[in-house]
Order: sequence, then structure tokens, then C-alpha cells
Amino acid sequence: MLRRYFISDDLDDLESIEKELEQKGIATPQIHVLSEKDAEVELHHLHEVSPVLKSDVVRATEVGAVVGLIGAILVLLVAYFAGWTESAAGWVPFIFLAIVVLGFCTWEGGFIGIQEPNIHFKRFQDILKEGKHVLFIDIDPEQEGIVKKVARKHPKLQNAGTGEATPGFVVKAQIYFKRFVKAMP
Repeated sequence: MLRRYFISDDLDDLESIEKELEQKGIATPQIHVLSEKDAEVELHHLHEVSPVLKSDVVRATEVGAVVGLIGAILVLLVAYFAGWTESAAGWVPFIFLAIVVLGFCTWEGGFIGIQEPNIHFKRFQDILKEGKHVLFIDIDPEQEGIVKKVARKHPKLQNAGTGEATPGFVVKAQIYFKRFVKAMP
């Protein structure tokens, strides 16, 4: 999938763009509006970016987990090569210490990440502070024409480039989950 970014200062226009895209076959989970004016975005019934995803918590937690895994392996290796595992205590305290190191580093990574803006949205920080909004759409290559056609009809919409999209299987899972929830009695 490919992510297309657009900038606008008109939420009414973004609302009509979202409706047009949905009518032409682009599902709601593929369309997001990033804004610092969350209340206004919600009033326009736009698909907003969740606060967790506005921060870099997911990526930083993953980095913390990798650092923690390396730390845990180091703990186990040092314990083994130092001969500490040959004591009466054996491996148990070092396995627990490795688990603590892994958990702490993962937690600390998430804690650091929640304080930082999402790495994919950092380039839009100044635009957002000006009161503008960022529309981004995750599309399959065959949907590219739909997006271009809709964007041409809205002169207030400024193209802001492309980026890394949400993996296709995640978007498809969101679409199927939404259909499932609608089908529930």
C-alpha cells in the first residue's frame, strides 16, 4: 500500500472528500485526518488519528524491546561465562533478571515514545500548529486514479507527498472487523 498526504484548512471540504472517496470504494479505515483540533474533526465525522498513533509510542516500544532483548541475552551470557549458573541458585535468578531487563527496556521505550510525535508526522508539525489539517489515505496502486480524480475536484487540497502506509493486512482486518460489528444484532 501507498500513503498519500494532503493539506487543507477546510474541514467541510475534507468531509466531502472523505464521502466522495468512500462512495468510490475507498474504505473508511484507509482515510485519516491528522489535526490538532480533534473536537472539530469529530464534529465533522471525519476518521481522526487516535492519540496513541499521534505519538511515537509504537515504534519506540519496539526499539525498547529490541534493546531489552539484547540486554537480556547479555545478562544470560555473562552469567553463563562467569560460571554463576553453576552455583546452587542455577539459572533461575538470571532468567528472572533477563525478563526484568527486557520488560524495563520495553516499558522505557514506550514511555519515551509517548512524549514524541510520530516519526511519520513530524514533518507536518509546523503545518498543524498553523491550524491546518493533514488528510492521508492508504491506497492500493489500483486506487491511485480514484484519489487523483477526487483531489483534482478540490482546489483547496494541497498535495503533500507520499509515505509509508499501514500494512495492507491491518487495513483489511479493520475493514472486515467493521463489517462484522455492523452485522451484529
